[in-house]
Amino acid sequence: MMKRISALCLAAALGLCPLPTAKAQGNPESAKLARQGSEAAKAADWDKAIAAFRKAAEMDAKWNTNLAAALQQRGAVYMSQQKFPEAAADFTEALKITPRDAAIHERRAYVEMKLHEVDKALADYSEAIKINPQEIRYYMPRAYIYEVKGDLKNSMADTEHVLKVDKNNAEAQARKARLEKIQKMKANEQANAPGNTPIPAPPPKK
Repeated sequence: MMKRISALCLAAALGLCPLPTAKAQGNPESAKLARQGSEAAKAADWDKAIAAFRKAAEMDAKWNTNLAAALQQRGAVYMSQQKFPEAAADFTEALKITPRDAAIHERRAYVEMKLHEVDKALADYSEAIKINPQEIRYYMPRAYIYEVKGDLKNSMADTEHVLKVDKNNAEAQARKARLEKIQKMKANEQANAPGNTPIPAPPPKK
């Protein structure tokens, strides 16, 4: 069983929301399981909470929200323990329930970076931006990934987007300066390449 960690401290650190309260409505058996899940969640016993919510959701789909929230919480615990494959699995399952949650895409992208799954991380940061384009914190890691992949154009585009919103962003300023330097070096290399040597003009006719 996973080590119990304070749900309140974890939520404060990772920006997670508390789980919805389970109410005794609809299927009485699923409601009972959901209440058990809620009690386990209050104690930060995420294994027990997820097991209960999963059974409840199988009986009544309305408990899927609780299941997704509990999966996020356990995924965050796995992140804090550097158990990145386990965290990725929980975030993936949560996204099957709430695919339009930009924050989960962001957390899974962070985990994917730790697992060196750069293309997957790029896709998740891009999805987070698609869902919530106003959130500039999604652009900085994507700019980093683009730079690592050698896509200087898109890296610069994301960097400049951040600077439009926050012109004093030190990280974005440093990246822009670095990208401009790299672009200048590449331009000079291309200009000095053998195939780009200017052909001398023919001598004038006498």
